[in-house]
Amino acid sequence: MKFSDSISLQGLPVRRPPPLNRFFSSTPVSIIIYCFIVSAILYSSFTGAQSMGYNWQWYQIPKYIYTYTEDGFQFGELMLGLWKTITLSFTAFILAMVIGLLVALLRLSGLLIGTKVAICFLEFVRNVPLLVLVYLFYYVLGPVFKYDRYTASILCLAVYHSALISEILRAGINAVAQGQWEAAKSIGMSKPQMYRYIILPQSIRFMLPPMTGEVVHMVKSSAIVSVIAVAELTTLGQNIISDTYMAFEIWFTIAIIYMIVILILSIGASQVEKRYTVTN
Repeated sequence: MKFSDSISLQGLPVRRPPPLNRFFSSTPVSIIIYCFIVSAILYSSFTGAQSMGYNWQWYQIPKYIYTYTEDGFQFGELMLGLWKTITLSFTAFILAMVIGLLVALLRLSGLLIGTKVAICFLEFVRNVPLLVLVYLFYYVLGPVFKYDRYTASILCLAVYHSALISEILRAGINAVAQGQWEAAKSIGMSKPQMYRYIILPQSIRFMLPPMTGEVVHMVKSSAIVSVIAVAELTTLGQNIISDTYMAFEIWFTIAIIYMIVILILSIGASQVEKRYTVTN
C-alpha cells in the first residue's frame, strides 16, 4: 500500500476509497446520473405512448390543480385530494401514536398477560399485508361496528403503523440510562410518575428522528385506501382518468405531487434527525 493511499487514524492505516468510487460518489456526478435516469424514464414513457398513438393533453392538467372563477382562486380536484390525504394521514398518525404507546407500555410492563397480548398484536399486524388489513377493516369489521370507509381507512392505517411506532417508542424508552430508573425509584416515584416525569421526556430525543421518518411512511401508505374508494389524491386521480382517459398525464402529475410532499417531509425529517441525533 502506498503512503499516499492511506491516512493515519490513531496510528492505524485507513485505506482511501479508490479514485473511481470517489468520482461516482461526488455530488455533481450523482446529480448527472440522477438526471440521466429520470430522462431515460421520461423518454421511454413518451416513446411508448407515441407508439400506442396516445394523444398528450398536458394543457388540461392545470385546471385539476387550480382554477380562477368569478369567486376568485379555487383549488382543483387534485389539490383537494392532496388535502384529504394530508388530513387522513395526520389523523391516522395521532391515533397510531396512542395505540403504539399503549402497546409499548404493555410490552414493557413485565406482566405476563400484557407482554403476550402486545407480542400477539405486533406479530399479527407485521405479518399481514396492508392491503389485506384494509379489506379486513372495511369489508369485515365495517359492517359489524357500523363505520364508513373513511373511518375504516383511518383505523387500518393507525393499527398498521402503531406496530411500527410501538417498537420505536420501546427502543426510545429502553435507551434511557438505567441510572435514571434507579434514581426515580430511590425518591419513591410510582411507575406512572417515572414514565411521565423522568423516562418519556428523556426518551423523546431518541424517538424523534425515526418518528419523523414514520410520518413520511404514513403519507405514502395512505394511497392504499384508494382500493376502498376513499376520496383522497389517488382515488380522485383515478376518477379523473375514468372521465378523461388522460392516464399518463394524471399519473405523472400525482407522482410529482407525492414526490414534492415526501421530499418536503424528508428534508424536515433529516433536519430533525441532525438536531436530535444522540452522539457519544
